[in-house]
Amino acid sequence: MRPALGRRRFIGISAAAAGLALVPFAASAMPQEAVRWRGQALGASAELIVHHHDREQAERLVARAAVEIARLERIFSLYRSDSALSTLNRQGALASPPPELVDLLGRCREVWTLTGGAFDPTVQPLWLAYADHFARPDADSAGPSPETIREALDLVGLDKVGFNRDRVAFARPGMALTLNGVAQGFITDRAVETLRAGGVESALADVGEVRALGAHPDGSPWRVGIAGGAQTVDLVDRAIATSSASGFRFGGPGTPGHLIDPRSGLAASLHESVSVLAPEAASADALATAFCLMGAAEIEALLPSLPGVEVRLS
Repeated sequence: MRPALGRRRFIGISAAAAGLALVPFAASAMPQEAVRWRGQALGASAELIVHHHDREQAERLVARAAVEIARLERIFSLYRSDSALSTLNRQGALASPPPELVDLLGRCREVWTLTGGAFDPTVQPLWLAYADHFARPDADSAGPSPETIREALDLVGLDKVGFNRDRVAFARPGMALTLNGVAQGFITDRAVETLRAGGVESALADVGEVRALGAHPDGSPWRVGIAGGAQTVDLVDRAIATSSASGFRFGGPGTPGHLIDPRSGLAASLHESVSVLAPEAASADALATAFCLMGAAEIEALLPSLPGVEVRLS
């Protein structure tokens, strides 16, 4: 199955975060030098910035986090034919699934229920319908035909996926999952928790989404840029994710974007971009995806049930 192109990331570590090495950890401690790791995760660039008074320990922890990132990619990636997710999509069922896959599907079901289906990882057949349509040289710029969309919609719905610790299975042949709207946040969270468990108190992780562990060692918040640096936000023990329909368009300018509503089958983002700040990156990631397909009043009505969540629409 063709891998789904991940949404373009609109959040980057601000230049203000660079050049902050050698900030004193404490008056009596060794200088706290930043240890950086750069790599790839789920088809996108990734970066960890870790401050620790013991550089060798920081390097060991960063290496441990990088191993965890690679391990989780082997579960969630649509870019790898040997991943657990790709295997599930090919076979329609997966015995003895990785516990992280089951955990993440549980998180997906919570957000799917909360948002009335606006967030739904079973949207992959619709994505493929659009991709196949625009792969043709004579493709109608409006997108697939209503009949094609109806056929794909028959394969969409998280209620058609059964899962537990023993098995994940689709109710209908042809169904498929994409976790690109939540897995990056989940992996970001796991990288941060790996660092925290090792004693790190100050770090910034960008594994498709951004999460800060503590504040910067100088006591100030971590600052990250949104939309190429046009806006910035301050983070302390918080995450941010941004979704935008302009991140990718199937047939170039003026054609449908990659944010497809799993309820209607239409590429119908209601906002230019949506940024969600939340305590965890997985929640921010999934909500940013869903909120692009929901009106401002709907979003506002949900916020009281989402402690620590802030939304910025444009």
